[in-house]
Amino acid sequence: MVRAMAQSPKQKDLLTRLSDAGEEAISRVASSPTTSRLFESIGSMRERVDDLQRKVRGLDALEKRVAVLEKRVDELAKPKRATTSRSRGSTARKSTGASSPSTSPKTPES
Repeated sequence: MVRAMAQSPKQKDLLTRLSDAGEEAISRVASSPTTSRLFESIGSMRERVDDLQRKVRGLDALEKRVAVLEKRVDELAKPKRATTSRSRGSTARKSTGASSPSTSPKTPES
């Protein structure tokens, strides 16, 4: 068991070399001007995505407001009907009011 856990010097050397090569490759990629531009573009894309998210969140509130306004416009567009009880009551009052003595023509005083 101890032998299985222990690494031979050859294998250790290979792993060390691979590790060093990986670190060197990462270092080269990180210092590359192309990588810098890539990260800058990612940053600006993030800002744009954030802007879009804020705008999309605001659309829900606008949709609700538009729905309320559409409902109000529909209600205003409907023709208003006069109820029959009100129109009869107003004509009845007019006819009884015309026969009252207070509205009779006055004679001019001489």
